[in-house]
Amino acid sequence: MGKTVYIWGEAARYENYRRAVEAAGGQALFGLETEPAVDALLLPGGGDLEPWRYGEENTASRGLEPERDAAELALLDRFTAAGKPVLGICRGLQTINVFFGGTLLQDIPGHSAECGRDRMHPVRSAGLFARLLGERGSVNSAHHQAAGRLGSGLEAAQWSPEGVTEALVHRRLPVWAVQWHPERLDRRRGLGLFRAFLELEALR
Repeated sequence: MGKTVYIWGEAARYENYRRAVEAAGGQALFGLETEPAVDALLLPGGGDLEPWRYGEENTASRGLEPERDAAELALLDRFTAAGKPVLGICRGLQTINVFFGGTLLQDIPGHSAECGRDRMHPVRSAGLFARLLGERGSVNSAHHQAAGRLGSGLEAAQWSPEGVTEALVHRRLPVWAVQWHPERLDRRRGLGLFRAFLELEALR
């Protein structure tokens, strides 16, 4: 059995994430705990974070999930303190950025889904993500918010043509995040990212 990956919430809501984790060789576990005994944490997509959490008024945020915000931030506190791997996807990237003291852009044009389908757009990658996915490529997009000022210890590793941050890595901790949806992409880009994440080791 591979590493256990925890996702806060009901399993039925995140079936595509479960399939992706299991296809990569891991085991996805779901629940409403904030102290699970697992190997890694996955923060999936969803609604927007409450803007007060990054010091702003609500100007364009919607689909707020206060209980989820509190739970995922508590989980991040525990997993980062333990040096365990964390992967954020879409909203998950935004949650990670806010956790480390960053801000969000509450509404950006040209990145939301169209007619219920992801957009595709080119990206430029550097460092870790260039090694994983190549310096140039394309990703899917279904979001209207993005990272603003980056949180402490985080650095951008991928950008859209207009400069939106599409991936983050922590300089010291095994924490990765992408603004796109690898669980909905082809095997090379999507499954490859999940497999690389499952290979990350906790800090000792």
